[in-house]
Amino acid sequence: MAPDSRGTAPGTRPAVRVLVVGGGYVGMYTALRLQDKLRRRLRSGEAEIVVVTPEPYMTYQPFLPEAAAGSISPRHVVVSLRRVLRRCRVVIGEARRIDHAKRTATVTTLATGEDGTGAVEIPYDELVLAPGSVSRTLPVPGLADFGIGFKTVEEAIGLRNHVIEQMDIASATRDPAIRDAALTFVFVGGGYAGVEALAELEDMARYTSRYYHNIKPEDLRWILVEATGRILPEVGEELGGYAVRELRGRNIDVRLDTRLDSCEDRIAVLSDGSRFPTRTLVWTAGVKPAPVLAASDLPLTERGRLRCTAALAVEGAEHAWAAGDAAAVPDLTSSEQGAVTAPNAQHAVRQARVLAENVLAALAGRPPTDYRHASAGSVASLGLHKGVAHVYGRKIKGYPAWLMHRVYHLSRVPTFNRKARVLAEWTLAGLFKREIVSLGSLEHPRAEFALAAGGHSFPSQPGGDRRRAHPGDGKPEDGAPPGAAG
Repeated sequence: MAPDSRGTAPGTRPAVRVLVVGGGYVGMYTALRLQDKLRRRLRSGEAEIVVVTPEPYMTYQPFLPEAAAGSISPRHVVVSLRRVLRRCRVVIGEARRIDHAKRTATVTTLATGEDGTGAVEIPYDELVLAPGSVSRTLPVPGLADFGIGFKTVEEAIGLRNHVIEQMDIASATRDPAIRDAALTFVFVGGGYAGVEALAELEDMARYTSRYYHNIKPEDLRWILVEATGRILPEVGEELGGYAVRELRGRNIDVRLDTRLDSCEDRIAVLSDGSRFPTRTLVWTAGVKPAPVLAASDLPLTERGRLRCTAALAVEGAEHAWAAGDAAAVPDLTSSEQGAVTAPNAQHAVRQARVLAENVLAALAGRPPTDYRHASAGSVASLGLHKGVAHVYGRKIKGYPAWLMHRVYHLSRVPTFNRKARVLAEWTLAGLFKREIVSLGSLEHPRAEFALAAGGHSFPSQPGGDRRRAHPGDGKPEDGAPPGAAG
């Protein structure tokens, strides 16, 4: 093991190592609190906090819809873990297996495939499991080929680029069928992610259409497919019904009690018999626990989440802790038997604080504290200046709810740096016009150079993102100066 930033000698190990798996809400906030409380022991080398995460940043997911719509810059939706967790050792990689009986985690890193040394085994004394969740997909024909997810900042920006590119295609094509498919956008899932993403992008696309000579707002077709009888169940039935009426008032086709049966050949086939040729199918129909949980010897629920106590400890496993999406934590404020806390940011941030204190208590030989928090409510954006909120029993609609949505999430986004930058962007967005630029080539930044150097093309992305290509055999057209091709 190479020396770390504190100068730990190779081959030595600190008296206590806390391994945090995951760099999301729970992982980052837990590690942040632990590094503050264990400052002296970390400096002396008596303790070490290791954070294993696939990405070097934490994504504030409630801001993904606004990032997709261009209201917030993508870099302001993420927080650098190395910058925030300066006293922790951040390992960019994935935990593939947890052997808690031996207290080791098998981790693959970015260098694993390069140096041929294989996965790394990291021993630990205390384990914090917070790997989050991944998209829950169903065996829908064509979904793996043409579906687009909406859980990461890369997917959000890719979707924005894709929507604008479809408008470019519709504006340029002479084929009515291609035009209709390009201007049809299908979203599956009526939770926060699906509704907010659709509402923000519909706002953005309607604004963008004014800059096309042959596309009107009414030419765009937006379809929301929800398998249950209402959307946004977290805000309650009344506000969920209001959200449906608000969306339908914007000519958004909301289909309740409807499922996606197939999307083969870029045709969305719904359970009510409807068929929509579309080049855009966004899947936001739920999440499932990260795969590493199934590759562990820890107890799981029937839904694949870790069985936890109210103190955020994994049942029957000493020195193992969990919270967030991966954990089934009993809800002590609920009168319903067997109720668990909802997997949302509101609980994750608060659970992280209690979890960190309980880890510290375990290290000091003190008893842990139970997690108890009654939900303050829910807020959801329905696009610019529109929203719904159910907070402390009060139901709020329209502009006040949208403002409350922004204020709440601004207060929750980590670090003062990010708060200031997001607030500045919102202020500037109110003074200037929206950006309507598509940067579709970001997915393949070497495509242009590869074509120029050897004529190799890059495959198109699901949904039909265009890629720049030279005419003919990849050489410049006759008469064009060097470097002018494309």
